[in-house]
Amino acid sequence: MKKTILKIAAVVILLAALIGLGSSVVVTRENEYKLIRQFGRVERIIDKAGISFKVPFVQTADTLPREILLYDLAPSDVITMDKKTMLTDSYVLWRITDPLKFAQTLNSSVINAERRIDAVVYNAIKNVISSLSQNDVISGRDGELSEAIMNQIGGSVDQYGIRLLAVETKKLDLPADNKEAVYERMISERDKIAATFTAEGKSEAQVIRNTTDREIAINISNAEAEAAAITAEGEAEYMRILAAAYNTPERAEFYAFTRSLDAARASLTSGSNTLILPADSPIADIFMH
Repeated sequence: MKKTILKIAAVVILLAALIGLGSSVVVTRENEYKLIRQFGRVERIIDKAGISFKVPFVQTADTLPREILLYDLAPSDVITMDKKTMLTDSYVLWRITDPLKFAQTLNSSVINAERRIDAVVYNAIKNVISSLSQNDVISGRDGELSEAIMNQIGGSVDQYGIRLLAVETKKLDLPADNKEAVYERMISERDKIAATFTAEGKSEAQVIRNTTDREIAINISNAEAEAAAITAEGEAEYMRILAAAYNTPERAEFYAFTRSLDAARASLTSGSNTLILPADSPIADIFMH
């Protein structure tokens, strides 16, 4: 009987030891923090993966995520500087950087952290968009808007032991009730801009054409004047050569004779070989002498 009691006591003690050992072992993974608490107060933080120990039944271990977390904000309406309503749908990438601050300010609750993030990010989005016109908001989708929102947030969440890595806009659109009207107005504005560019292009083209026509007219006029001068110079040279060639009575008479022959030849038309001249014709006078 005594041996049985001893065996039972040994088994109980062994079980208690195993339970105590099991409750004292803390396993920490790569993507998490472990907060060791004693009577509710954080005694230490384990931020490296591996196995560690705590005091069983006295200390407890809380787990906090160490990886990058995503929080999806609910779609909400915001108003631009020119009093236009827009619908924004965004998400936030964030992580815990100081587990102790996180535990002290947010009671180690990811849900509490998301509530703070929601308020801070929404206010930042509202402030940024309210300082921009609708066109600037639409054209800032390539990263300028997210950068402005992050600048607006600054270090306002550092006090909670968290850091916002990025605020990205999934959707930035117009409310359904005025989307069509805004699209029509934007199309009308683009048409006006296109018409202005077309008119400016036509005006510039007309200026170029006028300038070209004027230059062509000037060049033609100069060419005609130069051609007339060259013709006049050639005729003067011809007359000078002609005068030099027939500057004696004999040469002048021969010149008159050859010119009369040319005139007589020109008079013989239609294959006729007969030339009828009046008696007082200079040509007849040449042939009579």
